[in-house]
Amino acid sequence: MATPPDSPVEDVVYEIEPSRVPKHRPVALEDLCRQTKFTRQEIRVMYRGFKQECPEGVVQEDAFRDIYSKFFPHGNATLYAHYVFKAFDVNCNGAISFRDLLVTLSTLLRGSIYEKLRWAFKLYDINGDGCITRSELGEIVIAVHELMGRRSHHCEMLQAEDERKAREQLDLVFRKLDINQDGVITLEEFIESCLKDDMIIQSLRVFDSQ
Repeated sequence: MATPPDSPVEDVVYEIEPSRVPKHRPVALEDLCRQTKFTRQEIRVMYRGFKQECPEGVVQEDAFRDIYSKFFPHGNATLYAHYVFKAFDVNCNGAISFRDLLVTLSTLLRGSIYEKLRWAFKLYDINGDGCITRSELGEIVIAVHELMGRRSHHCEMLQAEDERKAREQLDLVFRKLDINQDGVITLEEFIESCLKDDMIIQSLRVFDSQ
């Protein structure tokens, strides 16, 4: 007998624990609706796709990296994918569950400007200590350059010039974000600086979906 559309069975999705123990943990759709800005139907559709692509119930970092590599075949996605993976890994357990994925996508697609900026700050705050150093900002910049294939094997003179310009741009951006010039960027400074930049605000609205 077919299950009625409104049956309680339809209100539960299942995740496999990242520990790889064959134990299913029920997750109520209502809980996911409360934690995100997606509808029940949207969550059902995304979960079916997630289970098809990730039958183990979690996304490991190597699979995450492979996804980026397909979109950026001429670059090296390893470093950037690592940092983005950490930002998606809500529970910091080395694997992205469906819940992790849903919460982050909700923020990026339907979150407020403040929520999106908080997520971006988390991405740049590599060691998770609540502030961004120049070194951390530099690591993300390098990762983006590698992702885009800009660190190519052209002549040393051109490469040195590119690196000099990159350092100058990094210094400029860091000084702009570090409002009190104490050598670190706090969340409050990051948000305040970004809110004053129209280009950043527009870029954060590109993926708005309601």
